[in-house]
Amino acid sequence: MATPVQLMKTTESRNGPALAHGIFLMKENQRINDESVDWVEEFRTLFESKVTAYKNGIQNARAMFSKEEEDFLRSIGATTQEIYDFVEDWCDDGEPAPEMVIAITQIRRDYFLNDQQGQYSKFVRSTDLFPPREASLAGLEWFPRIIEKAKAKLQGELPSDLMYSCGGDRRFLKKIRVNPDEFLQVVREAGDDVDHIVKFVTDRFKK
Repeated sequence: MATPVQLMKTTESRNGPALAHGIFLMKENQRINDESVDWVEEFRTLFESKVTAYKNGIQNARAMFSKEEEDFLRSIGATTQEIYDFVEDWCDDGEPAPEMVIAITQIRRDYFLNDQQGQYSKFVRSTDLFPPREASLAGLEWFPRIIEKAKAKLQGELPSDLMYSCGGDRRFLKKIRVNPDEFLQVVREAGDDVDHIVKFVTDRFKK
């Protein structure tokens, strides 16, 4: 979709150049949408191949991915370790499902390409700095921890030994009746407004 600025540019004048610009934007948006479909299909194929590899005994992130596959993942804001963790949990625990992995990756990809302009963060957060598992917010244990994990996931700053939507995350999210991709999107929309996240979660939990 065109941004508000782009829409303003196409509607501020009815002359030829403005209309031509509008047509250009429509074509550009279609190109972006086509590319979005392309990456999803490539990602789905890659994920399925890694599930097969894992079941065949290749159970190490470094051994599982080729340089070309690593480059593809980096182009969408992902790392081999993150995807390996999803593959491992899907094979061992039956969740998160591949479509959920795609949904989570899509939110990270959009943040990476738009908010971060395709530039990786220069920082990786230290595992020790994340809230402990027993930390509580709004009477809910794990809540502070998963908020910070979701932020780190969005920003590409998760350490290799932490995973967003791990078993602990999934148990918490099931308890509050929120899907992993939904929670990640709420954290993205909230920015630094933790009260927004708390209200969303407590309202859902009450229902």
